[in-house]
Amino acid sequence: MLLRLRLLLLSLGGAGLLLLVLCLGAQNLNERHALNLGFGRTAPLPSGFLVGVSLVIGVLSGGSLAAVLMPPREP
Repeated sequence: MLLRLRLLLLSLGGAGLLLLVLCLGAQNLNERHALNLGFGRTAPLPSGFLVGVSLVIGVLSGGSLAAVLMPPREP
């Protein structure tokens, strides 16, 4: 149980740090694009930020999935 919690917190912390660095790095980008979601459009965001957010979501979902699917330890 403790190992699962540690893995989950590590993936949350890593994704948070990646998101922080991504937000700091995307401050001065001039070329911005909006995504068409079918029911509306997003705010104009830099394309690198959109790719980075998908990477952060992948790290977060992969780490949490690994923590949830980890086999139980045998005593």
